[in-house]
Amino acid sequence: MSRNDDRFPDQVRGSAPVLPNGTAVTGTAESRAALGEPVELVLLDVGGPVYDDCWYREALLRATCELVAENGGMLLEAEFQRVYDARRQSQEGSLRTAMAEHFLRDGDRERLSDRAESYWFYPPSALHPDVLPALRQLSERYSIAVVANQRALVVDALRRDGVAPFIDHWAISELVGAAKPDPEIFWHALNRAGVLPRNAVHVGNRLDSDVRGAQRLGMRTIWVVRGEAPPDPTPEQLGEPDIAVFSLADVPAAVERLQRAR
Repeated sequence: MSRNDDRFPDQVRGSAPVLPNGTAVTGTAESRAALGEPVELVLLDVGGPVYDDCWYREALLRATCELVAENGGMLLEAEFQRVYDARRQSQEGSLRTAMAEHFLRDGDRERLSDRAESYWFYPPSALHPDVLPALRQLSERYSIAVVANQRALVVDALRRDGVAPFIDHWAISELVGAAKPDPEIFWHALNRAGVLPRNAVHVGNRLDSDVRGAQRLGMRTIWVVRGEAPPDPTPEQLGEPDIAVFSLADVPAAVERLQRAR
Protein backbone atom coordinates (compact mmCIF):
# COMPACT_ATOMS: atom_id res chain seq x y z
CA MET A 1 0.00 0.00 0.00
CA SER A 2 1.21 3.48 -0.82
CA ARG A 3 2.11 5.48 2.28
CA ASN A 4 2.06 9.18 3.04
CA ASP A 5 4.25 9.03 6.15
CA ASP A 6 6.58 11.67 4.71
CA ARG A 7 3.90 14.18 5.71
CA PHE A 8 4.35 13.14 9.34
CA PRO A 9 8.05 13.78 10.12
CA ASP A 10 9.51 12.41 13.33
CA GLN A 11 9.27 15.65 15.27
CA VAL A 12 8.74 15.47 18.99
CA ARG A 13 7.05 17.78 21.47
CA GLY A 14 8.06 16.22 24.75
CA SER A 15 7.33 12.54 24.10
CA ALA A 16 4.36 13.08 21.79
CA PRO A 17 4.52 12.72 17.98
CA VAL A 18 3.77 16.02 16.24
CA LEU A 19 2.12 16.57 12.89
CA PRO A 20 3.35 19.16 10.35
CA ASN A 21 0.69 21.62 11.53
CA GLY A 22 2.18 21.46 15.03
CA THR A 23 -0.54 19.27 16.55
CA ALA A 24 0.77 16.65 18.96
CA VAL A 25 -0.57 13.18 19.57
CA THR A 26 -2.41 13.94 22.80
CA GLY A 27 -5.86 12.61 23.80
CA THR A 28 -7.04 11.24 27.13
CA ALA A 29 -5.16 8.90 29.45
CA GLU A 30 -7.34 6.04 28.13
CA SER A 31 -6.60 6.75 24.49
CA ARG A 32 -2.90 7.34 25.18
CA ALA A 33 -2.79 3.95 26.90
CA ALA A 34 -3.93 2.40 23.61
CA LEU A 35 -1.09 3.96 21.61
CA GLY A 36 0.82 1.24 19.83
CA GLU A 37 -2.09 -1.21 19.99
CA PRO A 38 -2.97 -2.66 16.58
CA VAL A 39 -5.81 -0.84 14.85
CA GLU A 40 -8.45 -3.17 13.48
CA LEU A 41 -11.38 -0.81 12.96
CA VAL A 42 -11.75 2.80 11.80
CA LEU A 43 -15.06 4.40 12.77
CA LEU A 44 -16.08 7.28 10.51
CA ASP A 45 -18.50 10.17 10.94
CA VAL A 46 -20.44 11.31 7.85
CA GLY A 47 -21.40 14.99 8.14
CA GLY A 48 -18.17 16.97 7.85
CA PRO A 49 -15.60 14.25 7.16
CA VAL A 50 -17.50 12.71 4.21
CA TYR A 51 -20.08 15.29 3.14
CA ASP A 52 -19.86 19.08 3.27
CA ASP A 53 -21.76 20.30 6.32
CA CYS A 54 -22.98 23.37 4.41
CA TRP A 55 -25.98 21.30 3.30
CA TYR A 56 -27.07 20.74 6.88
CA ARG A 57 -26.51 24.42 7.60
CA GLU A 58 -28.75 25.38 4.68
CA ALA A 59 -31.50 23.03 5.87
CA LEU A 60 -31.32 24.42 9.39
CA LEU A 61 -31.30 28.02 8.16
CA ARG A 62 -34.34 27.46 5.96
CA ALA A 63 -36.28 25.73 8.74
CA THR A 64 -35.38 28.39 11.33
CA CYS A 65 -36.33 31.28 9.03
CA GLU A 66 -39.67 29.67 8.23
CA LEU A 67 -40.59 29.07 11.86
CA VAL A 68 -39.53 32.58 12.87
CA ALA A 69 -41.77 33.92 10.09
CA GLU A 70 -44.66 31.72 11.22
CA ASN A 71 -44.24 33.23 14.68
CA GLY A 72 -44.54 36.69 13.18
CA GLY A 73 -40.85 37.63 13.03
CA MET A 74 -38.01 37.84 10.56
CA LEU A 75 -34.54 36.29 10.87
CA LEU A 76 -31.52 37.79 9.17
CA GLU A 77 -28.97 35.28 7.92
CA ALA A 78 -26.19 37.23 9.68
CA GLU A 79 -27.95 36.66 13.03
CA PHE A 80 -28.28 32.95 12.27
CA GLN A 81 -24.60 32.77 11.32
CA ARG A 82 -23.54 34.47 14.54
CA VAL A 83 -25.29 31.85 16.67
CA TYR A 84 -24.21 29.01 14.36
CA ASP A 85 -20.53 29.97 14.58
CA ALA A 86 -20.67 30.55 18.34
CA ARG A 87 -22.06 27.05 18.92
CA ARG A 88 -19.47 25.56 16.55
CA GLN A 89 -16.73 27.41 18.39
CA SER A 90 -17.89 26.19 21.79
CA GLN A 91 -18.27 22.55 20.64
CA GLU A 92 -20.94 22.12 23.27
CA GLY A 93 -24.47 21.06 22.45
CA SER A 94 -26.83 20.87 19.51
CA LEU A 95 -27.01 23.48 16.75
CA ARG A 96 -30.75 22.93 16.55
CA THR A 97 -31.13 23.60 20.26
CA ALA A 98 -29.09 26.79 19.92
CA MET A 99 -31.36 28.09 17.14
CA ALA A 100 -34.51 27.19 19.03
CA GLU A 101 -33.27 28.90 22.20
CA HIS A 102 -32.21 32.09 20.42
CA PHE A 103 -34.93 32.58 17.83
CA LEU A 104 -38.01 30.45 18.55
CA ARG A 105 -40.69 29.99 21.18
CA ASP A 106 -40.58 27.44 23.98
CA GLY A 107 -41.54 24.05 22.63
CA ASP A 108 -40.49 24.80 19.04
CA ARG A 109 -37.30 22.74 19.19
CA GLU A 110 -38.92 19.54 17.90
CA ARG A 111 -40.74 21.41 15.14
CA LEU A 112 -37.40 22.88 14.08
CA SER A 113 -35.68 19.52 14.18
CA ASP A 114 -38.37 17.80 12.12
CA ARG A 115 -38.50 20.55 9.52
CA ALA A 116 -34.72 20.82 9.19
CA GLU A 117 -34.47 17.07 8.70
CA SER A 118 -37.10 17.21 5.95
CA TYR A 119 -34.87 19.66 4.04
CA TRP A 120 -31.57 17.93 4.82
CA PHE A 121 -30.04 15.98 1.94
CA TYR A 122 -26.65 15.51 0.33
CA PRO A 123 -26.36 15.95 -3.44
CA PRO A 124 -23.44 14.24 -5.19
CA SER A 125 -21.54 17.54 -5.16
CA ALA A 126 -21.51 17.45 -1.33
CA LEU A 127 -18.99 14.60 -1.27
CA HIS A 128 -15.53 15.89 -0.38
CA PRO A 129 -12.99 14.97 -3.09
CA ASP A 130 -10.56 13.46 -0.58
CA VAL A 131 -13.06 10.84 0.67
CA LEU A 132 -12.86 7.98 -1.84
CA PRO A 133 -9.04 7.99 -2.14
CA ALA A 134 -8.73 7.94 1.66
CA LEU A 135 -11.28 5.14 2.07
CA ARG A 136 -9.60 3.10 -0.65
CA GLN A 137 -6.33 3.36 1.24
CA LEU A 138 -7.85 2.64 4.65
CA SER A 139 -9.83 -0.35 3.40
CA GLU A 140 -6.63 -2.11 2.39
CA ARG A 141 -5.66 -2.51 6.06
CA TYR A 142 -8.67 -1.89 8.30
CA SER A 143 -12.36 -2.60 8.63
CA ILE A 144 -14.43 0.59 8.37
CA ALA A 145 -17.65 1.44 10.19
CA VAL A 146 -19.87 4.46 9.70
CA VAL A 147 -21.02 5.91 13.03
CA ALA A 148 -23.22 8.90 12.31
CA ASN A 149 -26.05 10.99 13.71
CA GLN A 150 -28.07 10.80 10.52
CA ARG A 151 -31.35 9.68 9.06
CA ALA A 152 -31.38 6.20 7.52
CA LEU A 153 -31.66 7.63 4.02
CA VAL A 154 -28.04 8.82 4.19
CA VAL A 155 -27.10 5.25 3.31
CA ASP A 156 -28.72 5.78 -0.11
CA ALA A 157 -26.50 8.81 -0.72
CA LEU A 158 -23.40 6.88 0.37
CA ARG A 159 -24.29 4.09 -2.04
CA ARG A 160 -24.94 6.55 -4.87
CA ASP A 161 -21.59 8.27 -4.33
CA GLY A 162 -19.45 5.14 -4.14
CA VAL A 163 -18.75 5.27 -0.40
CA ALA A 164 -20.81 2.26 0.70
CA PRO A 165 -18.58 -0.43 -0.86
CA PHE A 166 -15.82 0.57 1.56
CA ILE A 167 -18.07 0.29 4.64
CA ASP A 168 -18.13 -3.00 6.55
CA HIS A 169 -20.43 -1.99 9.42
CA TRP A 170 -23.17 0.59 9.91
CA ALA A 171 -24.29 2.52 12.99
CA ILE A 172 -26.78 5.15 11.86
CA SER A 173 -28.52 6.92 14.74
CA GLU A 174 -32.04 6.64 13.31
CA LEU A 175 -31.60 2.88 12.97
CA VAL A 176 -29.67 2.23 16.17
CA GLY A 177 -31.95 4.40 18.30
CA ALA A 178 -29.04 6.24 19.91
CA ALA A 179 -26.97 9.24 18.84
CA LYS A 180 -23.39 10.25 19.58
CA PRO A 181 -22.04 10.81 22.19
CA ASP A 182 -24.23 8.03 23.65
CA PRO A 183 -21.92 5.01 24.11
CA GLU A 184 -24.61 2.73 22.66
CA ILE A 185 -24.03 3.86 19.09
CA PHE A 186 -20.28 3.34 19.36
CA TRP A 187 -20.76 -0.07 20.98
CA HIS A 188 -23.16 -1.02 18.18
CA ALA A 189 -20.35 -0.61 15.64
CA LEU A 190 -17.68 -2.17 17.88
CA ASN A 191 -19.84 -5.22 18.62
CA ARG A 192 -20.76 -5.68 14.98
CA ALA A 193 -17.06 -5.65 14.12
CA GLY A 194 -16.03 -7.76 17.13
CA VAL A 195 -13.39 -5.18 18.06
CA LEU A 196 -12.41 -3.77 21.45
CA PRO A 197 -12.26 0.02 21.91
CA ARG A 198 -8.46 -0.05 22.31
CA ASN A 199 -8.21 -1.50 18.79
CA ALA A 200 -10.41 1.17 17.19
CA VAL A 201 -9.93 4.75 16.02
CA HIS A 202 -12.85 7.13 15.61
CA VAL A 203 -12.68 9.86 12.96
CA GLY A 204 -15.09 12.78 13.31
CA ASN A 205 -15.37 16.56 13.12
CA ARG A 206 -17.00 17.42 16.47
CA LEU A 207 -15.30 17.43 19.83
CA ASP A 208 -18.45 16.94 21.92
CA SER A 209 -20.10 14.08 20.09
CA ASP A 210 -17.18 12.48 18.22
CA VAL A 211 -13.92 12.98 20.08
CA ARG A 212 -15.16 13.04 23.68
CA GLY A 213 -17.77 10.36 23.07
CA ALA A 214 -15.23 7.94 21.61
CA GLN A 215 -12.57 8.74 24.18
CA ARG A 216 -14.91 7.82 27.05
CA LEU A 217 -14.82 4.25 25.72
CA GLY A 218 -11.02 4.24 25.40
CA MET A 219 -10.84 4.68 21.64
CA ARG A 220 -8.19 6.77 19.96
CA THR A 221 -9.50 9.75 18.02
CA ILE A 222 -8.72 11.75 14.91
CA TRP A 223 -10.41 15.13 14.62
CA VAL A 224 -11.13 16.34 11.08
CA VAL A 225 -11.21 20.11 11.47
CA ARG A 226 -13.87 21.14 8.96
CA GLY A 227 -17.62 21.53 8.76
CA GLU A 228 -19.06 21.80 12.28
CA ALA A 229 -15.58 22.01 13.81
CA PRO A 230 -14.80 25.44 15.29
CA PRO A 231 -14.20 28.31 12.86
CA ASP A 232 -11.06 29.11 14.87
CA PRO A 233 -9.96 26.10 16.96
CA THR A 234 -8.03 26.94 20.10
CA PRO A 235 -4.80 25.18 21.14
CA GLU A 236 -6.79 23.52 23.93
CA GLN A 237 -9.33 22.18 21.43
CA LEU A 238 -6.60 20.96 19.11
CA GLY A 239 -5.13 19.11 22.07
CA GLU A 240 -8.28 17.11 22.85
CA PRO A 241 -8.09 14.47 20.09
CA ASP A 242 -5.09 12.22 19.69
CA ILE A 243 -4.47 13.80 16.29
CA ALA A 244 -6.09 16.70 14.45
CA VAL A 245 -6.06 16.84 10.64
CA PHE A 246 -7.57 19.21 8.12
CA SER A 247 -8.23 16.73 5.33
CA LEU A 248 -9.41 13.13 5.13
CA ALA A 249 -6.38 12.53 2.92
CA ASP A 250 -4.23 12.69 6.07
CA VAL A 251 -6.27 10.11 8.00
CA PRO A 252 -4.58 6.88 6.72
CA ALA A 253 -1.14 8.12 7.79
CA ALA A 254 -2.58 9.42 11.07
CA VAL A 255 -4.05 5.99 11.88
CA GLU A 256 -0.71 4.40 11.13
CA ARG A 257 0.99 6.93 13.35
CA LEU A 258 -1.31 6.13 16.26
CA GLN A 259 -0.63 2.45 16.11
CA ARG A 260 3.13 2.99 15.96
CA ALA A 261 3.30 5.69 18.66
CA ARG A 262 4.44 4.88 22.20
